[in-house]
Formats: sequence, structure tokens, C-alpha cells
Amino acid sequence: MKTGMNLLLWATHVTDEHFPVIAKLKQTGFDGVEIPIFEGDDNHYKRLRKELDKQGLGCTTVGLMTPEENPISPDPALRKAAVERFRRLIGWTAILKADLMAGPFHSPLGVFSGEPPTEDEKKRAADVFRQAADEAQKAGIKLAIEYLNRFECYFLTTAADTRAMVKRVNHPHFRMMYDTFHANIEEKSPAKAIAECADSFIHVHISENDRGTPGTGMVHWDETFAALRKVGYDGWLTIESFGRALPALAAATKVWRDLFPSAEEVYTQGLRFMKEKWAAASNR
Repeated sequence: MKTGMNLLLWATHVTDEHFPVIAKLKQTGFDGVEIPIFEGDDNHYKRLRKELDKQGLGCTTVGLMTPEENPISPDPALRKAAVERFRRLIGWTAILKADLMAGPFHSPLGVFSGEPPTEDEKKRAADVFRQAADEAQKAGIKLAIEYLNRFECYFLTTAADTRAMVKRVNHPHFRMMYDTFHANIEEKSPAKAIAECADSFIHVHISENDRGTPGTGMVHWDETFAALRKVGYDGWLTIESFGRALPALAAATKVWRDLFPSAEEVYTQGLRFMKEKWAAASNR
């Protein structure tokens, strides 16, 4: 098991000004960080990788799609744009020497049709995802698609739906991830959800039910960690938390109040909590 911290707590675009944060995360004991790759260029990510090498940190990346680059759109031009975006994000992930790119890159955030996902949308998505997975395979990267709760998207909202998409795509470099925040809303049982998608998920976000410090809310943590242990999960456990420091991101994640006293509490207490729960779960 490796421990990570998603840098979206501080930035949607990680720059030199965030290097002190990265150093603090290393000092705290994290194995790596999760890098948002929403914008930038090759040179930017080469510079960032150099800093990660300096700190001795690994990384994963997180990407998403926009309405103009939409894998489920009926418009072929928007689906082609989505494939091109995947190529760009995979290229940046490779530059960062990450072997995994996670995220809700199945559909644009907050865009709803007013209906459940259709069979045509699923077919279109699977075609785009296979092309993306081919590119990821060439780069030695695996894609871990993230389902969101029903209030943030309509296309993939449960572990079962997401596993079904993984099976439909049927590509070794296209898998899924499990996020405790979304699961807390959408799943009847964390243990059941984890067990039923154990053959498909390769990444985990540790996120409290209010997006605050892990361990301070209502997620079924003992059940979750025990289930992860039971299925033999041995990948990243990456803390994901959101605050009000970034107005645009706060609006997108619907964070209207302070959820924690400081970012330092989130990553110090969060890391300690993860390690304690992971160790305790081994004895259950």
C-alpha cells in the first residue's frame, strides 16, 4: 500500500509556488502526490517531475473532460476532441513518470441530460475509452475511471455501473477506482461494493462524507478498510479533500463552508488515520 495526497486541496494547476507544500507532504510521510493535469504543457510537467525527484516522491495524476471534449456526445467532433485530450493527458502523465491516471473522464462534470445514460452513450464512451486505453498502453499507464455521485454526473454513478463499463471496454489498461465520498452517497454497503468490483479497481480515494479531514465524519471506515484488506488491495490510498481556498473549485465541488481548521490538519491527521485504520484492518 502507498499513501498519496491529492493536490487539489491547494491548486487546480500545480506550479513552483506549491513546491513548499510538496516538501511538507514528503516530510509528513506520504509516498506520493496526485497531480491535477487540467492545463499546462510538456515543459511545465518536466519541471514538476524534477521537483518530485528532488523530494523522492511518486505520483499519480487526475484528469477530466470538458463539454467541448465529450466521450459520450453524439457529435463525432466532440468525441474526437475527447480522444485528443486523452492523448494529451496521457502524455503529461508519462512525463510525470506516473503509471496511473485517475478521474471522472467519462463525461463533463455537472452536465446532465435529464435522463439515465443510454445504450448509445455507453457504446460511444466505450469506443473512446478503447482508443484512450491503447494510447495509455503505449505509455505504460493505466487509466482508472472514477464514478461520481448522482448530483455531479449522470453517466457513471455506482461501482456496479463502472465495473460494467470496464468489462465493456475490455482493455487491460482501462480499469476503475473507488472513492469513499461518492460511495458513501451511492452504495448500500462499502464492503459489498468493494468486493463486487475487486477485479476491476486499481486506485482508491480516501475522502470524508463532507470532504473534510478523513476520520472526522460518517464514512463507514472500519468496513471500508477491512474490505480493501480482504480483497488484497495493494495500490494507492490517496486523500482527497476540498476547501474554499480556490473559488472556482469550491463552486464545482459545492463547498460553501469551512470543513476543517487548516489544510495541515487534513494531511497530517488524515495520513495518521489512514495508516492506523490500514494496520488495524489487518487484524480483523
